[in-house]
Amino acid sequence: METTDKDLEELKFPIGQFICPDPISKQHIKSWTEVLERFPKHLNALVKPLTDHQLNCEYRPGGWTVRQVIHHLADSHHHSYTRFKWTLTEDAPLIKAYNQDKWADLEDAKHSHISASLLHLEAIHKKLVCLIRNLEESDLNRYFVHPETNRKVYLKENIGIYAWHSQHHYAHIVKALEQKGWITL
Repeated sequence: METTDKDLEELKFPIGQFICPDPISKQHIKSWTEVLERFPKHLNALVKPLTDHQLNCEYRPGGWTVRQVIHHLADSHHHSYTRFKWTLTEDAPLIKAYNQDKWADLEDAKHSHISASLLHLEAIHKKLVCLIRNLEESDLNRYFVHPETNRKVYLKENIGIYAWHSQHHYAHIVKALEQKGWITL
């Protein structure tokens, strides 16, 4: 069966793209922070029982493997945490972007065991949630500048982006496993 553009878009964005509410309320921040807090536990429960064969399946044609997605999550969320710290300690920092596709194509992302990335995600999320829960409104309104778009990204928005990012890639993994008939949720 041929994959249509609509099918491919749904495989790329199974929960849709992130749409930032305007304004961002305290309830949004609370809800997103809870997603970030729970995410490592939910991801661990989903992926720890997987075999190497299952970890090496793609979530969409030409896409990353489940293993690469897990390693990408650790890399990306580490960058996010660093961006939070820069933004809280510098005035409107220009962050360093990275090529996520090239990172996902490195040997550690393609072949290493997922346990290190799962531990890293657990640690980085604990630190990030602790940081977020202690931010003042003025902190939430601080921003960094992304070099590829020259756009200001406010910390309160970045919380939502990474809550979405967590759920987005979790859905990729679920879809990959469902398509193979390995799970049904």
